[in-house]
Amino acid sequence: HAEPVAFAADILALVVCEIGSMSERRQALLVDSTLSGLPAFLIDNPGLNSGFMIAQVTAAALTSENKMLAHPASVDSIPTSANQEDHVSMACHGAYRLGQMADNAAAIIALEWLAAAQGVDFHRPLMPAAPLAEAARRLRERVPHLDRDRYFAADLATAKEMLLAGAVADIVAAPLLEDNAA
Repeated sequence: HAEPVAFAADILALVVCEIGSMSERRQALLVDSTLSGLPAFLIDNPGLNSGFMIAQVTAAALTSENKMLAHPASVDSIPTSANQEDHVSMACHGAYRLGQMADNAAAIIALEWLAAAQGVDFHRPLMPAAPLAEAARRLRERVPHLDRDRYFAADLATAKEMLLAGAVADIVAAPLLEDNAA
């Protein structure tokens, strides 16, 4: 019986949902000029340019989709095989759904990375903490600053590809490894 797999997928779905939700909320703070002190929607000439407005809407939509997908698959048993299988774990459904959620979360986090780098650009010559500065630098090697509206899907695809390839994993892990070494 695959019920332990279903339970694990359900718990991981909650975690993935929460990680994406926190990322989206940080993006919402960044694009709101009254809260961030940055230009509205992280763009010069807001109103003429939409900037990160639709990127944040995209993150919110993906976050909401993940909230719907987070419903536990393991509680959705339906008898099968002429009632020979009277309790079905739905582990395959849970794992498949978790893959969809992880892909959504990767896009949400990639959008946050793009927004954070844009915010760093607007604060120059001030510099953020070294890990954020390095993450922004790596992103800027492949994705330029958004100075006016443009087709944004390519920027998102590049940032997501970089994220999934581990482009910032060493930056995130280094402080944790240093703390554990002490």
